Amino acid sequence: MNAGTIANMDETGCAETPLTEDGRYRLLVDAITDHAIYMLDLDGRVTNWNTGAQRLKGYRADEIVGRHFSSFYTDEDRAAGLPRRALEIAASTGKFEQEGWRVRKDGERFWAHVTILPIVTPESGHIGYAKLTRDLTERQRAEADLMRQDQQFRLLVQSVTDYAIYMLDADGLVSSWNPGAARIKGYSEQEIIGRHFETFYTEEDRLAGAPARALETARREGRFLGEGWRVRRDGSHFRANVVIDPIHASDGQIIGFAKITRDVTERVEAQIALEQAHEQLFQAQKLDAIGRLTGGIAHDFNNLLMAILSSLELLRKRLPDDPHVQRLLDNAVMGADRGVGLTQRMLAFARRQHLKPVRVAVPALVHGMTDLLQRSLGPAWPIEARFPLDLCNVKADANQLEMALLNLIVNARDAMPDGGVITVSGRDRVVGAEGLHGLPAGPYVVLSVSDPGTGMDAETLSRATEPFFTTKGVGKGTGLGLSMIHGLIEQLGGKFVLQSSLGEGTTAELWLPAMPAPDAPAKATATAANVPAAARPLNVLVVDDDALVLINSAALLEDLGHVPLEAASAEAGLTLLHSHPEIDLIMTDQAMPNVTGVELIVAARAERPDIPAILATGYGELPDDIDFKFFKLQKPFSQIDLARALSAVIA
Repeated sequence: MNAGTIANMDETGCAETPLTEDGRYRLLVDAITDHAIYMLDLDGRVTNWNTGAQRLKGYRADEIVGRHFSSFYTDEDRAAGLPRRALEIAASTGKFEQEGWRVRKDGERFWAHVTILPIVTPESGHIGYAKLTRDLTERQRAEADLMRQDQQFRLLVQSVTDYAIYMLDADGLVSSWNPGAARIKGYSEQEIIGRHFETFYTEEDRLAGAPARALETARREGRFLGEGWRVRRDGSHFRANVVIDPIHASDGQIIGFAKITRDVTERVEAQIALEQAHEQLFQAQKLDAIGRLTGGIAHDFNNLLMAILSSLELLRKRLPDDPHVQRLLDNAVMGADRGVGLTQRMLAFARRQHLKPVRVAVPALVHGMTDLLQRSLGPAWPIEARFPLDLCNVKADANQLEMALLNLIVNARDAMPDGGVITVSGRDRVVGAEGLHGLPAGPYVVLSVSDPGTGMDAETLSRATEPFFTTKGVGKGTGLGLSMIHGLIEQLGGKFVLQSSLGEGTTAELWLPAMPAPDAPAKATATAANVPAAARPLNVLVVDDDALVLINSAALLEDLGHVPLEAASAEAGLTLLHSHPEIDLIMTDQAMPNVTGVELIVAARAERPDIPAILATGYGELPDDIDFKFFKLQKPFSQIDLARALSAVIA
């Protein structure tokens, strides 16, 4: 059997019928079942029909041959004249090709790819059209599903405003941009598409090659995760959490990157604020612990100084008037007085010294001490005072404020070994409800001491107010000056603010409560010359848990002509009070174990309501709920101080 015949065998299997070339083409067309291949005449009527057409469109040949091919179009397309235009285009251009909806015999629609070609013969010219139709419904559905998914993803990305979600090409150029990216980074889509994503990095990161490393990490490891500072369009910085994922083509080649950026500035700032709060709490707890320790040490030291000074005072009266002996006594007293000053600084840091806040005119106070200070400093360190004429007065202890200023000015001098101007200035400030430096709202006077000296680095500045911390040489400073000032200003209801930069000088600010209205005139203070003598010897109950202070206090009273009854505890004092009704007054220490001096006075007055009391203490802090009168005698006290106290309570 050759290629030009096709077998038509009978039962014997021997017959053969020759096949024409037209017959072969007809068999070929009928064998194609995936395409509808058929002919139309010049008017568009179907003239033949293949097996593929029957399968796709549902019509048998005897049902469709002779009918117009517009039967396969939708009502909308027929009304729009699409079948006619298709034939016109095929006739005029040689081909019509289109995809669209077509209709099967049962009315079901399918998506078809249609090609119409004119049929032209040499003998007769244009005699009709060849029409090929392919069912692409499954592909169209897949494409529609893919398009729908793409649209859903696009809508999803476009609806996200808290994240910057965008694409980069393989070189790092921005190729898509969502509203979140516009909100976070500040660029519109038109401004950023086509620009390199290194635009969002800081200058330092760009120079260090951070953008290139990020893409390389994503290529090599399949993902880049990082966090750092980025730059918005307006130049402001924000903290960003960044994820970069590579995008692969079907062959595995990287064709771009997906980049997600989240603004975590608030989280980082909150974390920093929390860490700062923890550090401030730690520092406050540390200072409180040091303050308690310092206050306790100062209390014991006060008692020792009390014993030393009172003993020296009594010895001076009993020793012969020998100049050499008197000089030794003077030296001992001077040494003890220096100890008193050191103790006061320790108590100031612990905020436990006894203060006498009054209305103080700061310019007058500074001008009053400038001449003495200038002579002490020398001409290389001129003091320049700058105060407005209407500066408010402050509420402060004048002596303690002078000591604080003296410390600050001496520190300023030491910071300028080659000389320089020390500026002392003041200004009024009002702290609002939002607070400043932890101060409550209200009027304040800011007293500043500034110098253009060596300054301090950040570490030194952070430790400057710690007790016993000093940058001065051995023997040139106790390390208590700034800590004393810190405690003093805090106790007065203000704030000590220290600002300094290495090589740029230092400014120390004392924020003190302002007192716009004047106080009532102060009463005249008694002097040693006019202290009235006691009208009669007094029986004084002396209570102190420190044996040295107790002995010396009793000795001072005896030397003044009074009769002391000594008790080493509050309990012992109450026992003596019960058994000695002749006791005229109580003189007691405050800080004692089990029962304090205030509690002792309360217990004593429960039995004898009118008994006078003197509370001798080195602490400035006492209970807030005291509702009775007593005389407060500051330790260490002299004999003249004791005489004044006795006169005050017996008067």
